[in-house]
Amino acid sequence: MSLPKELHVENLYKEGYVPSSFDAPHSSLHRSITWIAMGCILASLAGFGTMLWGLATMTVDYRDDGQMFAIAGAIIGFGLLFLGFFLVHVGRKNYREYKKRSGRIH
Repeated sequence: MSLPKELHVENLYKEGYVPSSFDAPHSSLHRSITWIAMGCILASLAGFGTMLWGLATMTVDYRDDGQMFAIAGAIIGFGLLFLGFFLVHVGRKNYREYKKRSGRIH
């Protein structure tokens, strides 16, 4: 549902004013999905760590299942990373609409 043009808050901004990230109504920081996305991106590091540990155990014959850990870690790491990127894209929908409406470049 789109707001009428007279209710868009950027019409009230003075010329040259750039709103700060947090208190702007179109900010992505107000949306839960953006924070969940950042959590997914950070959690992907655990998957990559598991992948590296699996690869390291394969080189020194420490365990027999190093390949399984490497594959599972890669799947988890890349899966969470791409899910996080997608959710960030979805979470910034309002900001992209604001940029299109206002013509801002930043």
